[in-house]
Amino acid sequence: MRAWVVDEPSPIASGPLRRADRDVPAPGPGELLVRVLACGVCRTDLHVAEGDLPVHLPGVTPGHEIVGEVVAAGPGCLRGAGDRVGVAWLRGTCGACRFCRRGAENLCPASVYTGWDAHGGYAEYTLAVDAYTYALPPELDDVRAAPLLCAGIIGYRALRRAEVPPGGRLGIWGFGGSAHLAAQIALAEGADVHVYTRSPAARELARELGASWAGDSFDPAPAPLDAAIIFAPAGELVPAALERLDRGGTCAVAGIHLSDVPSLDYQRHLFQERQVRSVTANTRADGEEFLTLAARLDVAVTTHTYALDDADRALADLAADRFTGAAVLVP
Repeated sequence: MRAWVVDEPSPIASGPLRRADRDVPAPGPGELLVRVLACGVCRTDLHVAEGDLPVHLPGVTPGHEIVGEVVAAGPGCLRGAGDRVGVAWLRGTCGACRFCRRGAENLCPASVYTGWDAHGGYAEYTLAVDAYTYALPPELDDVRAAPLLCAGIIGYRALRRAEVPPGGRLGIWGFGGSAHLAAQIALAEGADVHVYTRSPAARELARELGASWAGDSFDPAPAPLDAAIIFAPAGELVPAALERLDRGGTCAVAGIHLSDVPSLDYQRHLFQERQVRSVTANTRADGEEFLTLAARLDVAVTTHTYALDDADRALADLAADRFTGAAVLVP
């Protein structure tokens, strides 16, 4: 099968992705062999390729927003040949630690991830763990569904972590694949959404989707915010978001990687019970809730398709912010 691999993580301009031919793998107990129908291109893939995340599997195939068809199932699987499934970032947890037992499996110390600890979807086939795959609503076609499996799910968890009050004002920093999906859920729930991004095209998309205001990342807020979500991997945005929060506001930081956060001034950024929360992966319950909600609300997914052979170009375009919304590879 055709696949892309990361041999030596390095800046995307140096070409860390390499085409490779690999044998189609055989599923073991609890595993599914999945033919990839579409795979979203996520900023976390960029962190894997460039080395912002440490190497967990040498020569890994990135990709964790996978829509596919089950070709074969190993012993002990509930799904079987012909089923359409979604394969996401969280690939497995121990199921026995104190975090798993209390419903916080995203914090499991033994958790493993698709496209980082195991080969992902920048390929014609991939192996998935049956218990960690999703049944996809039939209303969602393959290309539209792919970005929902990480950008959508993690955006949904970030929205819940931000605790936007009913009818509250939400500020969003960065407006790519994850943000444009979370914004639609927030709008559907009655939030007043303000978007901060350096991209004029992204600001235009935000307005088209219903944001009441869109400006540059450091523009003054037209009104104090009740909550904020930072999707851009830029630590310097944390003080900017906190400064724009009203009393009791919460700032959720959604990225798996973030550059250093500058010093905070207690009175200016944190006093009056303002708080910062990180977002770590997601639980399967988050994914199931979000996919059901996305189908019911008919969430608009802005996508740009690339052939599998152009995965390196898709990742470079993501790094350079050459598109709005999400890129999707179609083998």
